[in-house]
Amino acid sequence: MRTSQVGKFQKNLNAGVVGLAVLAALAADDADVYGYELAKRLTAARPGAPAAGALATGTPFQPGSIYPVLRALCAAGWLSSRVVPSYAGPARRYYRITAAGRETLAAWRETWRDTRNFVDELLER
Repeated sequence: MRTSQVGKFQKNLNAGVVGLAVLAALAADDADVYGYELAKRLTAARPGAPAAGALATGTPFQPGSIYPVLRALCAAGWLSSRVVPSYAGPARRYYRITAAGRETLAAWRETWRDTRNFVDELLER
Protein backbone atom coordinates (compact mmCIF):
# COMPACT_ATOMS: atom_id res chain seq x y z
CA MET A 1 0.00 0.00 0.00
CA ARG A 2 1.28 3.46 -0.78
CA THR A 3 2.68 5.45 2.11
CA SER A 4 0.36 8.39 1.37
CA GLN A 5 -2.69 6.17 1.79
CA VAL A 6 -1.43 4.88 5.11
CA GLY A 7 -0.67 8.43 6.23
CA LYS A 8 -4.15 9.61 5.29
CA PHE A 9 -5.73 6.69 7.15
CA GLN A 10 -3.60 7.44 10.23
CA LYS A 11 -4.53 11.13 10.08
CA ASN A 12 -8.25 10.33 9.94
CA LEU A 13 -7.93 7.80 12.74
CA ASN A 14 -5.99 10.23 14.92
CA ALA A 15 -8.59 12.98 14.54
CA GLY A 16 -10.82 11.45 17.18
CA VAL A 17 -8.30 9.49 19.18
CA VAL A 18 -6.11 12.41 20.27
CA GLY A 19 -8.91 13.95 22.36
CA LEU A 20 -9.51 10.63 24.09
CA ALA A 21 -5.77 10.22 24.75
CA VAL A 22 -5.47 13.77 26.13
CA LEU A 23 -8.40 13.30 28.52
CA ALA A 24 -7.05 9.92 29.66
CA ALA A 25 -3.54 11.28 30.26
CA LEU A 26 -4.85 14.24 32.27
CA ALA A 27 -7.22 12.02 34.27
CA ALA A 28 -4.33 9.74 35.24
CA ASP A 29 -2.62 12.52 37.18
CA ASP A 30 -4.32 15.16 39.30
CA ALA A 31 -1.59 17.74 38.61
CA ASP A 32 -1.79 20.59 36.10
CA VAL A 33 0.20 19.81 32.94
CA TYR A 34 1.41 22.12 30.18
CA GLY A 35 1.11 21.18 26.51
CA TYR A 36 4.68 20.14 25.76
CA GLU A 37 4.86 17.99 28.90
CA LEU A 38 1.56 16.37 27.91
CA ALA A 39 2.95 15.61 24.44
CA LYS A 40 5.99 13.97 26.06
CA ARG A 41 3.75 11.87 28.33
CA LEU A 42 1.64 10.69 25.41
CA THR A 43 4.77 9.83 23.45
CA ALA A 44 6.27 7.96 26.42
CA ALA A 45 3.10 5.90 26.77
CA ARG A 46 3.78 4.27 23.41
CA PRO A 47 5.62 0.93 23.40
CA GLY A 48 9.24 1.41 22.33
CA ALA A 49 9.17 5.07 23.33
CA PRO A 50 12.48 6.97 23.40
CA ALA A 51 14.30 7.97 26.56
CA ALA A 52 12.63 10.43 28.89
CA GLY A 53 12.64 14.00 27.68
CA ALA A 54 12.72 13.15 23.98
CA LEU A 55 9.84 13.31 21.54
CA ALA A 56 9.75 10.41 19.12
CA THR A 57 9.12 10.52 15.45
CA GLY A 58 6.54 8.06 14.23
CA THR A 59 4.22 8.68 17.17
CA PRO A 60 0.51 8.24 16.46
CA PHE A 61 0.20 12.04 16.35
CA GLN A 62 2.38 15.07 15.86
CA PRO A 63 3.15 16.73 19.21
CA GLY A 64 1.93 20.11 17.97
CA SER A 65 -1.43 18.61 17.03
CA ILE A 66 -2.53 18.46 20.66
CA TYR A 67 -2.81 22.27 21.00
CA PRO A 68 -5.98 22.65 18.90
CA VAL A 69 -7.39 19.63 20.74
CA LEU A 70 -6.57 21.22 24.11
CA ARG A 71 -8.34 24.44 23.05
CA ALA A 72 -11.40 22.49 21.86
CA LEU A 73 -11.57 20.46 25.09
CA CYS A 74 -11.34 23.70 27.11
CA ALA A 75 -14.08 25.30 25.02
CA ALA A 76 -16.30 22.28 25.71
CA GLY A 77 -15.69 22.66 29.46
CA TRP A 78 -13.84 19.35 29.75
CA LEU A 79 -10.54 20.98 30.67
CA SER A 80 -9.65 24.08 32.63
CA SER A 81 -6.50 26.04 31.97
CA ARG A 82 -4.38 28.70 33.56
CA VAL A 83 -1.39 30.68 32.34
CA VAL A 84 1.71 30.76 34.52
CA PRO A 85 4.44 33.34 33.81
CA SER A 86 7.97 32.03 33.37
CA TYR A 87 11.26 33.74 34.13
CA ALA A 88 13.16 31.52 31.70
CA GLY A 89 10.92 31.85 28.65
CA PRO A 90 7.36 32.42 27.52
CA ALA A 91 4.43 31.85 29.86
CA ARG A 92 3.04 28.32 29.95
CA ARG A 93 -0.60 27.31 29.82
CA TYR A 94 -1.36 24.48 32.24
CA TYR A 95 -4.35 22.17 31.81
CA ARG A 96 -6.43 20.10 34.23
CA ILE A 97 -9.37 17.80 33.54
CA THR A 98 -12.72 18.97 34.96
CA ALA A 99 -15.53 16.89 36.45
CA ALA A 100 -17.38 17.21 33.13
CA GLY A 101 -14.20 16.04 31.39
CA ARG A 102 -14.08 12.93 33.58
CA GLU A 103 -17.71 12.16 32.70
CA THR A 104 -16.93 12.63 29.01
CA LEU A 105 -13.85 10.42 29.32
CA ALA A 106 -15.95 7.64 30.87
CA ALA A 107 -18.45 7.81 27.99
CA TRP A 108 -15.71 8.00 25.34
CA ARG A 109 -13.82 5.12 26.96
CA GLU A 110 -16.90 2.91 26.63
CA THR A 111 -17.44 4.03 23.03
CA TRP A 112 -13.78 3.31 22.28
CA ARG A 113 -14.03 -0.21 23.72
CA ASP A 114 -17.17 -0.96 21.72
CA THR A 115 -15.65 0.39 18.51
CA ARG A 116 -12.34 -1.39 19.06
CA ASN A 117 -14.09 -4.70 19.73
CA PHE A 118 -16.26 -4.30 16.62
CA VAL A 119 -13.28 -3.54 14.37
CA ASP A 120 -11.17 -6.31 15.92
CA GLU A 121 -13.94 -8.83 15.28
CA LEU A 122 -14.18 -7.76 11.64
CA LEU A 123 -10.42 -7.86 11.11
CA GLU A 124 -10.09 -11.30 12.69
CA ARG A 125 -12.62 -12.92 10.35
